[in-house]
Amino acid sequence: MFLFESLRRPVRLSILAVSLLVAGCVPKIVAPPPVIPPPVTPPVIVPVIPAVPDNAALAGVARGPEIASLALNPASAAGALAAFRISCPSLIRRTDASGLTRGPDWSATCAAATTWPDASASAFFATHFETARIGEGQAFATGYYEPQIKGSRIQLPGYDVPIYSVPPDLLESNPLTGERGRGRLGEDGQFGLYHDRASIEDGALAGRGLEIAWAADPIELFFLQIQGSGRLLLPDGNVMRIGYAGQNGREYLAIGRIMRERGILQTGGTSMQHIVAWLRANPEEGRAIMRENKSYIFFKELTGPGPLGALGLPVTPRATVAADPKFVPLGAPVFLSLDRPEANGLWVAQDTGGAIKGANRFDTFWGAGDEAARIAGGMSGKGQAYILLPKGVVARLTANAAPPQP
Repeated sequence: MFLFESLRRPVRLSILAVSLLVAGCVPKIVAPPPVIPPPVTPPVIVPVIPAVPDNAALAGVARGPEIASLALNPASAAGALAAFRISCPSLIRRTDASGLTRGPDWSATCAAATTWPDASASAFFATHFETARIGEGQAFATGYYEPQIKGSRIQLPGYDVPIYSVPPDLLESNPLTGERGRGRLGEDGQFGLYHDRASIEDGALAGRGLEIAWAADPIELFFLQIQGSGRLLLPDGNVMRIGYAGQNGREYLAIGRIMRERGILQTGGTSMQHIVAWLRANPEEGRAIMRENKSYIFFKELTGPGPLGALGLPVTPRATVAADPKFVPLGAPVFLSLDRPEANGLWVAQDTGGAIKGANRFDTFWGAGDEAARIAGGMSGKGQAYILLPKGVVARLTANAAPPQP
């Protein structure tokens, strides 16, 4: 039995070996690797940003209501007629950046204005004008005034806040490239930004003989700069009138807006009077906030009638409005219908402002004194605006209307 088993064992081993050998000779079938599709890159979707119209003609012009239907206030119309007469030479001579009118459009209307009696001013506008709505016509109006602050022609105790004229090193363009933009040449010969408010207040212009006067209160001077012109009540009782001469080219920041955004001023307490009260109650924080407005205004003394608007002509209290000349012909009448009734009626666009940009954005001028400061400081009116154009102009504009912007 043992022998038999010993003879069989090698046989089993041989069969196993053969099996392994045969198995090694059979070609292996290798499955192809799975096909992995390449990652799908989503298409790049470029958002369509609507073009911002840069003048009234591109914003869209539509015919407005008949002037007779506006129920013009006789006093408002008389003030607007007087202001319009002042503007007429500029309307005829200047190129209208709004694209609405040409100089000859105004000739007949201005000629009629010279002899038209103020007592029937409403009839003048109804006879010679028609209204146009720019874009949606939804207006927003603020107010400005001519501040009266304490000042002195020379530095005296209590009068130590300098009021500067335009520095000679403030350039309107880069002399190296010709590119427009205010700035100065540094010690390295490179053109750069001009001094901001903080630098100027810290003495960047001191000792250069640029002081035309001295103010008693830095907060009052700050708001006079925002208004752009004002009156200095001198120690001897006389008045020195100063007006805008230039700006440092740095960005303007409305401190009322940032104070509201930061919760410093609550809703309903954002008038100029509330802002001034907070600045006085918090002198250190207030000084820092005012310095966030890097814009700084330089002045000149005004010896004739004034204050002067952007046309270089005197502006008229309760008749002059500041507007963006790209959307309103400077010198043209404007009708406002707002939720602030004191601002309703006819105005004349005789001024501009750094913050007055875009269609149907206006800044109403209220003159000088406490009442003017009160009205202007709290003015925030919304409603409708119509531009008054000489008859026949609206038909030409709507016939050649630009296609809607994408």
